[in-house]
Amino acid sequence: MNMKLTLGFSPCPNDTFIFDALVNGKIDAEGLEFDVLLEDVQTLNEWALQGKLDVSKISYGVYPKILNTYHLLKSGGALGKGVGPLLITKYEVRSTNLEELQNLVNNSSIAIPGINTTAHFLFTQAFPHAKNKQFMVFHEIEDWVLNHPSPQARPAMPFGRGEGTGVRCGVIIHENRFTYQQKGLHKLLDLGEYWEQSTGYPIPLGGIVAHNRIDAAMRAKVDALIRKSLEYAFAYYPLITDYVKQHSQEMSEEVMRKHIDLYVNDYSLDLGEKGMKAVRRFVEIAGA
Repeated sequence: MNMKLTLGFSPCPNDTFIFDALVNGKIDAEGLEFDVLLEDVQTLNEWALQGKLDVSKISYGVYPKILNTYHLLKSGGALGKGVGPLLITKYEVRSTNLEELQNLVNNSSIAIPGINTTAHFLFTQAFPHAKNKQFMVFHEIEDWVLNHPSPQARPAMPFGRGEGTGVRCGVIIHENRFTYQQKGLHKLLDLGEYWEQSTGYPIPLGGIVAHNRIDAAMRAKVDALIRKSLEYAFAYYPLITDYVKQHSQEMSEEVMRKHIDLYVNDYSLDLGEKGMKAVRRFVEIAGA
């Protein structure tokens, strides 16, 4: 008798690349069936808080809040170095002094891809006193930053004390890391680098969790199947499958591959002890 589980992940190339073989019958699911829901990660985070899905992708930003209801799997997540979100604006930056940047950002409006996202958590580590935050779907942030007239701001601003009030900044993730410069946007700070330099650990971005209502043997089986699915995808890479393409909107194959190359790595196959140490450190700081 087959067992059906609800499974949620995002339509981003890294997730569809990982789960393609599993949900589309390219590997033996060993009697398991999946009711698949593709949603923005903030929606998945909210569902995780409700305990809605059996298996789900989540931001590590929400993970400390669901420790009692979900179990972290070893495979399928995103963790590494050089993979963190970026804080951007549409004005050229002259100063890289953190205190000056903090002064600017504290007096600016900041768009963030969801209150429970890892991006929000990392932003608060670098800018703990920023208050004027707005939460929106990640792919809307670049345009929101670009379309603000910001009459008090000006290009090539020095970002000195008291300047820049009214500037719009955005925390960008996913494929926007590869497109923001083409749109004339400028990086203020790599929030991932800030985390790495502050802690010495790679960045836990997103993980796969299984609800505790699923017994340990079934969770282990799902974990192993996700790894097999990714191994299958790696075996045919750099092929971009139709499943990945159909959920990537108008993204070029080049950007899809950059996305996969950045976010899918050995930690996605197995967190391992080093990855788990990074996750534990994240939980310690987030719970402080």
